[in-house]
Amino acid sequence: MFTILGQRQHSFGQSCDGIPRRAFLSVGGFALGGLTLPQMLRAEAAQRSHKAIINIYLPGGPSHLDMWDLKPNAPGEIRGEFNPISTNVPGIEICELFPCVAQIMDKLVIVRSLSDSDGRHDAYQCMTGRKFGDRRPPGGWPSAGAWVSKLLKPVADSVPSNVALMYHTGNRTWGEPGTGGFLGIGHSPFNVVGREARSSSENMVLQGITLERMRDRVQLRKSFDAFKRSLDLQENMEGMDVSTQQAMDILTSSKLADALDLSQEDPRTVARYGESNETFQRDGAPQMVENFCIARRLVEAGARFVSLNYSRWDWHGGDGMNFPKSREEFPKLDQALAALITDLHERDLDRDVSVVMWGEFGRTPKINDRNSRDHWPAANCAVMAGGGMPTGQVIGKTSSNGERPIDRPVRFQEIFATLYSNAGIDAGNIRVFDQSGVPQYLIDQGVEPLRELT
Repeated sequence: MFTILGQRQHSFGQSCDGIPRRAFLSVGGFALGGLTLPQMLRAEAAQRSHKAIINIYLPGGPSHLDMWDLKPNAPGEIRGEFNPISTNVPGIEICELFPCVAQIMDKLVIVRSLSDSDGRHDAYQCMTGRKFGDRRPPGGWPSAGAWVSKLLKPVADSVPSNVALMYHTGNRTWGEPGTGGFLGIGHSPFNVVGREARSSSENMVLQGITLERMRDRVQLRKSFDAFKRSLDLQENMEGMDVSTQQAMDILTSSKLADALDLSQEDPRTVARYGESNETFQRDGAPQMVENFCIARRLVEAGARFVSLNYSRWDWHGGDGMNFPKSREEFPKLDQALAALITDLHERDLDRDVSVVMWGEFGRTPKINDRNSRDHWPAANCAVMAGGGMPTGQVIGKTSSNGERPIDRPVRFQEIFATLYSNAGIDAGNIRVFDQSGVPQYLIDQGVEPLRELT
């Protein structure tokens, strides 16, 4: 697996005569009825736009009380060290360490009453909407990305519909993007990052490409070409199943490689996301804010579902680092999330691309004797954006100390139902037969999209 790291080259968007692409478009506008550059970029975006979902998973259980649901009037052992700040939506307050998000709150939705967290240190519920111990059909439950891959027409043959930027983590369950389940491996996430070299036909991964070799576009292409030639020489292609051959076509195509190659992005845009840290956070993922930008680029290239894991949010152990780690992590996440949402709006993708960001559970209202918060599945938060939803609102309310929802409890499946609806999928009425011939639905019968967002 690989990610695009290291020294960047900024020869992005140039035509063969060296004229920057944006400059070329501005000149061409005079031949197209006097269209301005922004008008042309919007028209270009409209032509390539399609329904898509970006699923941002924060492994370890981020603290709802310190990020999105502060309780400034609670006792000191509850409220913690941070103060709320106003946002650009009157009446909505969030943590003071999220000033960038506060400025674009009108483009976001905060769900403060997520009520059915499983309580496991596991990405499973954030990838499928289901609890780990729920009854499973033969083959297992598909991830949300697998359902999208199955039910929506691919946008580009050379770009998989279901892409993952999920690093293999020391805690294995924090790095699992789900599978195709009973829908089959052809709809499994195509993972393009990781910690070590391994591959399988279940989930084809880009392997054996070092960070040094990823530093420029020429080396990137040479790596792909060498990989394919080595398989041909070994006559491995003949023995590969259809799904793997399709994956190999994707692996060696330029379109996916281009989407992953940030040297082709405007460096000013990349800079807005902040500075990445490629160091893995203990047994979690690295602080790769660049992957927020790559997720947007993958959607533009044709992906319909992109999942990513970001950093590590389990800080209640012997180090007692809840509040010091918050001061390190919150500003980085603030900048990256605000940049992604702003990017989507500037590119007129906000009506078609939905974003959700969450973790597997919330944190205890009472601060423990290590100045940290422990696991707390009774209350959790999610942040949503895009998808044409009516944003600039908060859904749900927790008790005065944040112990549990007291108004509008929300289930994981309701959020997935909303995301599916945004993508044009009627999750409550579509059924697919599993491997034993039993009809299965994307969500449990009776679950509806959030009425506030439809």
